[in-house]
This record gives sequence, C-alpha cells and structure tokens, in this order.
Amino acid sequence: MTPAEGGATRAAIVAMASDRVIGRDGTLPWHYGEDLKRFKRLTLGSTIVMGRNTFESIGAKPLPQRDNRVVTRSRFDNVACFKSLESAIAGCRGNIWFIGGAKLYAAALDYCDFIDITWVPDTVSGEHLVYFPELDETHWREGPRTPLEEDNRLIYQRFYRR
Repeated sequence: MTPAEGGATRAAIVAMASDRVIGRDGTLPWHYGEDLKRFKRLTLGSTIVMGRNTFESIGAKPLPQRDNRVVTRSRFDNVACFKSLESAIAGCRGNIWFIGGAKLYAAALDYCDFIDITWVPDTVSGEHLVYFPELDETHWREGPRTPLEEDNRLIYQRFYRR
C-alpha cells in the first residue's frame, strides 16, 4: 500500500453491529444521531468514496462539503462516477474516507491506514443483510474501545494497519 498523496490518510469508516452487520435491504438498519454527527465531523472537507448502493441509500445526492466519488458502472449526473476503486482514488488530495458498502469496503481495505468503527448495540435480523468483511488480525492491530461521550450506547474503536 502506498500512502495517500501529501501524507494524508486513507481510512474506512463504518457503523456495525457485533456480528458485523452494516446494512439491511439497502438501508442502514439503525439511526443514531450522535454517530451521524461524528461521521460528518470526521469526513467534512475530505474525499468520500462509496459504492452505488450506498450512494442511492443516502438519497442519490452528494454529501455537502466533501468530494463525493461513486464506484459504479452506472452513471449519475450529480456526482463523479468511476468504474474502479483505483480510478476513484487516483489524484485525490487530502484524506480519503471509504464509506461503504460491503463490496467497496472489501476492495478498499488494502488501501486503508486504519478502520474507524462505531459499534452499535443493535441486533439486526431479516433477509438481505449486508456484512462488513472479516478482518485478518495478521494485518490489523485492534485499538481500544471507547464509549462515545455523547451517546454511551455507541462504542468507538479503530483498527490500525500492522
């Protein structure tokens, strides 16, 4: 992996349940306002890279004050679209956040310096569940788990590349 241009970081950011569920039926299966505020605070002014399903799940509108990039074979007129992850991150300046979904996370992990996780207390059931990829502990070092001050039901943790 090569570092991002100018010493910036590349990281995945994700909220997930203890069983690694990150989505159900094309949507986020929970809503925690404090986690969304944290997501916004961390990603503002950065490049965010997502897959088509994630883009559609946020209303098919770019998130403001961020360089939005969608990896897709489809075309959207209101956002920069790329056919591959490599082309999406080429030429990016500053921090890059990979924001989902599962296929994008799986492809992006090789580029990440760290993974920023919010653990949610929810148990999600049903059909069409989407999971975050399993992490190979030979490649990732687990950081401490810290309750979010604003909502102690949520636990923040980072995994760092070894």
